[in-house]
Amino acid sequence: MNEAQKLSNELKDIKQMMERSSRFISLSGLSGIAAGVCALAGAWVANSLINKNTTLDLRQSATLPDSIIHGDFFNSRLIQIAVITFVAAFLSAFIFTYRRSKKTNVPIWGTVAKRLMINIGIPMIAGGIFLLALIKNGVYEFVAPGCLIFYGLGLLNASKYTLPEIKYLGYAEIILGLMCLCFTGDGLYFWAAGFGLLHIIYGVFMWWKYEMKP
Repeated sequence: MNEAQKLSNELKDIKQMMERSSRFISLSGLSGIAAGVCALAGAWVANSLINKNTTLDLRQSATLPDSIIHGDFFNSRLIQIAVITFVAAFLSAFIFTYRRSKKTNVPIWGTVAKRLMINIGIPMIAGGIFLLALIKNGVYEFVAPGCLIFYGLGLLNASKYTLPEIKYLGYAEIILGLMCLCFTGDGLYFWAAGFGLLHIIYGVFMWWKYEMKP
């Protein structure tokens, strides 16, 4: 090995050390795939429930039918499905990320991981409070686009502390959320596309780029 190759390897090692100290690189592509599959399953169950309980076309109704709300949105079946879907997606994503953190020897709850969670959490918490206010006032048609937009903002805000490709997922979520504003009656389908299909596409790409390749 000549001097140029040695210098190149040393620079590569230094770069990897800097990335480990400044970025959370243990995000697994499989976690994105698992979260996307959970989101698609939840959307399918919710869509089946809606079709079963109403004959209205979602495009003709800005609000959800009373047969599903049961007089209390927060105790409705749709909210229960959403909570179960979120918990399943979070747990599956955590498991795959934990496995990858072991392989990369990066602590799953180090300083960088805390910064990542803070930066993704601030826009999402603020968005969650805003969306709860909309729900309280019966403005359901903007909940779906709001979820996508605030989630995309959270990803963008956190991208500087993790793999750079996540910012493109953030851009896609924001664009999809803005499109959903024009088709509020189809919010469930945009949810499925944003939290389901986009996560699966992102997860497959990240797995291929960072985990499949030696």
